[in-house]
Formats: sequence, structure tokens, C-alpha cells
Amino acid sequence: MNFFTELKEGLLISWGAIRANKLRSMLTTLGIVIGIVTVTLMGTAIEGLNRSFMNSISNIGADVLYVGRYSWFIQSYQEWINAMKNPQITMADVDTLQQQLTLAQAVAPMVSDQTTVKYLKRSTSSAPVIGSTEQYEITSGLTMSEGRFLSAAECDGGRPMCVIGSDLATNLFLGESPLGEKVYVHRQAFEVVGVLEKLGGFSDNGDPDNQVIIPLPQYLHVIDDTPDFSIQVKARNIMQIDDAKEELRAVMRRSRHLEPGAPDNFSIDQQDEFLELFHRVAGTIEVIGLFITGLALFVGGIGIMNIMFVSVAERTREIGVRKAIGAKRRTILLQFLIEAACICMIGGIIALLIAWPTTLLMRKIMPADLSPVVVCFSLLVSGLTGVLSGFFPAWRAARMNPVDALRNE
Repeated sequence: MNFFTELKEGLLISWGAIRANKLRSMLTTLGIVIGIVTVTLMGTAIEGLNRSFMNSISNIGADVLYVGRYSWFIQSYQEWINAMKNPQITMADVDTLQQQLTLAQAVAPMVSDQTTVKYLKRSTSSAPVIGSTEQYEITSGLTMSEGRFLSAAECDGGRPMCVIGSDLATNLFLGESPLGEKVYVHRQAFEVVGVLEKLGGFSDNGDPDNQVIIPLPQYLHVIDDTPDFSIQVKARNIMQIDDAKEELRAVMRRSRHLEPGAPDNFSIDQQDEFLELFHRVAGTIEVIGLFITGLALFVGGIGIMNIMFVSVAERTREIGVRKAIGAKRRTILLQFLIEAACICMIGGIIALLIAWPTTLLMRKIMPADLSPVVVCFSLLVSGLTGVLSGFFPAWRAARMNPVDALRNE
């Protein structure tokens, strides 16, 4: 008897045993269902968070440097106290960078706040409002779905024009084109000249798809005339990013009249540093998640093992008969391993049927993605749990003495 014949026979016998003990099989799969649901939901949450994060930063290349008063990665209270002593980033710093940087493709000052945005009787509260220049389109990697971005003339002249995010356009204009219409930002009318492509995800300014981008002079006039600037600097070449960063640091130090040896009173951050921090945090979440799901699967696996020991004890005589007529040890071992794996695979399929609608509900409060990779991983874990849990009962069955087994009543 070859392996495939043994596999087919094992599947038939296992399916018959599962059908003969429907209630017991159903109760046995309950622990596996809980464990696989936990595995699947943890996987969908991690996958969704990873994809949302990567989508949020995908348009901002690794060749962009961010100048600010504070570092993105303040790790202690003392660092925060020291950062609070740093002077604000000013337009004088921006002007100096624009004039003296030689390795920069674009330099964009940026200020932001949140306020109410209105159109007719419809409004949204706490919409992110960004004041910048035409260079912001380059440094932030923005693309337009309708219209155009702010022009240099509009930004220099401070004309009341704006570009809005995709969700804001949908919510305020209900599917109609917003181009040429006027929205009110902090009680000031702005003409819409463009709508951004949907960005998704999140940013430090809030929801990027609800944002409004206006010329910097208008921001200073309407919202805040003494803001704390941040500056985005896009390098000419990704291969020169380190040189561009050193040039940027040198120009900023000259602009701020810092003595040689004095510490920087500003911060320069990169996307790579943010990615490193995110992956470190995500790794910690994954370890905790694996520990929790491992406990759930361990409990489910113990249940499978106990039931398989009971099944072996009940079918001792059947095992003796099969061995007496020539069944090999591997045939008996394979039969019970298949039975344990089948029980777990059924539990895995039921778990996925539960996890799919649960994932749809999760999407309303957080990013979640039930990808084919997560589905395949969950089924693989189901089968592996069955094989590991059923191995010792199957090994015990395979090593039975046929004479002793036949004597069993």
C-alpha cells in the first residue's frame, strides 16, 4: 500500500469517526475555533496597521528631511525640558534655507492647526488646516484628483485659494465638483482650486483626507500670526541624502548663530527613523499578540490531545484488527494524525467564517485587513496544531501490540 492510498484511506476513516461523534467533535473544535479566531483577528489588525502606516508615508519619500523645534523621538522628560528651551523655527530660517541650500530640490515651510470648515449649511469641525507654499506639493508628494495645486503667484500674494482633501470634498459637496466653490475656514472664504487624491491612514496633523491647504500668508493673517514653523526639505538625489542633511544642519546653525561645539537648538528628522521606531513598536505588539494567541492555541491543543487519547482508547480493538491483517505502524499513525488535523482544520474554517464579519466591524474603528496571507497562515496554524496535538495519541496507537489490542473489550 503506497502513501497516497494510505492517505486516502486515513481521510475516509477519520471523516467517518468525526461524523460518528458529531457532538464530541463539535465541542473539541470549540477551543481551536477560539484560538484561530484570536490568531486571525490579531493578524488582520497587525496587517491593517502596517498597510495603513505604509500608505500614510508612501507618498513622502525617504529623501525628505524635516526641520522642527522638537525631535520626533523625545524619550525622557529632561529631553522635553531641553527641547522647550529651543527657539521657534521662523521665516528667517526658511528664507536662509531657500537661499543657501545647494543639495535641496524643494524647501517648504509648514504651519498647521485645526478649525471648522464650512460650505453652505454643511460643516466639519477640527479639520486640519495647513499653511504652506507651492513647494509643499513636491516635498509631501501630493497628487491631485481634481483641479490643481496652489501656484507660486497665489502663495506669494496670499490669495484666498485652497486645496482640500478627498473626504472633505465628499462630505461638504456630496459628490458635486467643489472646483470654483468657496469654503469658509475660520470665517474666511477660500476658493477651492483642487482636490487631493485619497491618502488614507493618519498623520501628525490629523486625518490627511480632511485637510485644507491654504497659502502661508493667508494662514498667518487668518489663523495665527506667530506660529511655530516646521520645514520640509526634499533632497535632489536620494544618494545624497546624508550630504544634504549635513548641509542643512550647517546652514541652520549659521542661521541661528550657534558657536562651534554648541548643541543644535533644532531637530532634523527622517522618515527612516520613524519607520525604525514603528517597526520596533509593531514588533513588540506582535510578540505580545503571539503570546496571547499561543496560550489560546495551547488550551485548544490540550483539548484535542485529550479527545484523541479517548478516541484511541475506544478504538483499541479496531487498531488490533487492522494490525493483525497487516497495517503498518505508519498507517495507524497517519490515520490518527489525519483525524486530529481534520478536526482542527474544520475549527479553522469555522473561525475564519467568524473572523470575516468581525473584521468588517473592526474596520469601523481601526485599520484591519483580512488578506489571503492571513487566511493561509490561519489555516496552516490550524493544521499544525492538529498534527502536534494528535502526535502522542497517534504514536501510542501505532505502538500498540496487536495481541493486547485484540484482547481489549
